[in-house]
This record gives sequence, structure tokens and C-alpha cells, in this order.
Amino acid sequence: MAQERKYKLAVVGATGVVGKIAREVLEEKKLPISEYKFFCSSKSAGSKITFMGKEYIVHELKEDTFDEGFDFAIFSAGGETSKKFAPIAASHGCIVVDNSSQWRMDKDVPLVVPEVNSEAIKENHGIIANPNCSTIQAVVPLKVLDEKYKIKRIVYSTYQAVSGAGLKGIQDLENGEDEGYELQKFAHPIVNNCLPHIDVFLDNGYTKEEEKMINETRKILNRPDLPITATTVRVPVLNSHSESINVEFEKKFDLDELTEALRNAKDIIVEDDPKHDVYPLAINANGHDEVYVGRLRRDFSIESGINMWVVADNLRKGAASNAIQIVEELIRLDKIDE
Repeated sequence: MAQERKYKLAVVGATGVVGKIAREVLEEKKLPISEYKFFCSSKSAGSKITFMGKEYIVHELKEDTFDEGFDFAIFSAGGETSKKFAPIAASHGCIVVDNSSQWRMDKDVPLVVPEVNSEAIKENHGIIANPNCSTIQAVVPLKVLDEKYKIKRIVYSTYQAVSGAGLKGIQDLENGEDEGYELQKFAHPIVNNCLPHIDVFLDNGYTKEEEKMINETRKILNRPDLPITATTVRVPVLNSHSESINVEFEKKFDLDELTEALRNAKDIIVEDDPKHDVYPLAINANGHDEVYVGRLRRDFSIESGINMWVVADNLRKGAASNAIQIVEELIRLDKIDE
């Protein structure tokens, strides 16, 4: 009987916020990985982490890191790191799943949410981009609806947790009421506040986060001309993003049928019982990989439209878990090809 193939995986940015969650998800998944190695910047190099009951030293990421040969690498270390090191890894036969925005809109790099466009994984040339956290949770239900009713237009309004801004964003929320505390990440206090400002402002008045959601949704759904607009807001919530999504369809729909289509979709949990105050909540999404959908109701201002409330853990499904799901799919495809 043939022995099951084992793989070698590198985690780049292993000590960061997303890297920590990636380690937790990898422990849960128990993929057929025979060897893990963890990498970080020179600042954290030499630190020790515990993973699957063993102690590992976190190594500094260098240009010769990938000489030893890896099958896969998960990058969660920012755009500049990915820009420099992802091509080096790919040149050594390693498939990189990158969490930064560096490669997302590159025409030769697939932008993947496995429940939505897993077929794009096959088109990789060594780098696969993980979408923006707010985009990932949105397109999971939108794909279901686009296939059934054909989406005509999308309006996004997001309520995004501070964990999406990294450790400094978390510190601004946790320490923001302390006397003399100096903000580390945000332009204004996030405590008791909502900031309609995620990433930098562009010349057209939108933020880069809003532009990401628009462009990434079009690419993932393979609808390059789909009309979309977005307003993204940072709110004083520690983790899990919430989104109000208004969708206009080309076709007419029955609301019960639409709701049932979402209930039957992979990795979607419908929580929609307003009479009993049941709807998706950020606090309940924490620690889960599913996308929660509720507040489903017709938009009576247009002929065929709905409003829905979409919530997900932005560090898991919005980053680490989605990347690891891509690795799972790569392993599955590799076994089919054996």
C-alpha cells in the first residue's frame, strides 16, 4: 500500500496577530504536513513558540530561506515582505498563499475564497492571494445569490473590528481610556467612536479599503463591470467584522426561496428570527470559520433587491482559515493528480 504523501509548510509572520491564529487553525486541521517551520522579521527572530505540543524556534526570514524546499508557505507579514519574498519562494517550487494586498489585483495571481471560486486555485503560478477580510465574508453569500438571481448592483457598509488593524489597533481600543495614552494606529480615538476611515484616503474620496472591496469582489465573482460602492467603518469591537449589504438583482426572487438557498450553502449559517431577536452577532462569530447571515429583507425601494447582515471572524475566515482552506484544496488537487 502506497504511503500517504506528507508536505512541508512554512508560516511567514508567525508571531503576528494573523500568524498566531494561523497556528491555532493548523493545530485544529491536522493537515498531512510532516514538517512545519516558522519565520518572522529580525526583530522577533529567535523567539520560541509552542505548536502541537512541541517547542519551535522562530527563524528570521532571509533570501535563502526557501532553498531547503517547501511545498507551501502562508505569508502574513505585510505587502513589502510578500513583494520581496513570495517570488523567491515560488521560484523554488513553493506555492505561496499570501495574506497581504500585494498580489490581489495582479492579473496572473488568483484571488481565492474556496467556497466561491476554488477552480481558480489551479491557475496559480506559485502565488495565490488571500482576499481582504471584509471581502471574504461578503462574497461567500453573494456567490450563492449571484448564481441564482444574477446580481445587478451591490452597496457595502461595513462595521469592522479593531483586530483587523493589527496589534496596534487592538491596543488603541484596550488602552484608549487610559490617561496620557498615545494612539498607536488610528487618527482619532476608537473608544466610544466610529471611524469612517480604514487604510488611506484616495484622490477620489474613497479609502483604499473601500476600493479593495469593490475591485476584489469583481475579480472573485468574475464580474469585472459589476456596479459596487462601499463605505467601510472601524468600530470599537475587538474581533469579527459586521456588514450591511444591499443587493439589487437582475431576476425576481422569492424571499423564502432565497433564504433557503443560503441555508443550504457551504459554510453559511443563517440566523434570521427577528421576532426572537435572533440575528448574527460579532461576539458569537468569534472562533468560528463560518459566515453568518441574517436580517434578510426586501429592499422595497427597488424592483428586486434585498438587505442582509453578514458577520464573520475576520482573523479566522477573513484571513488565517481562508488561507489554510486554500492549502487544503491544493493538497486535495495534488492527490488527484498523483
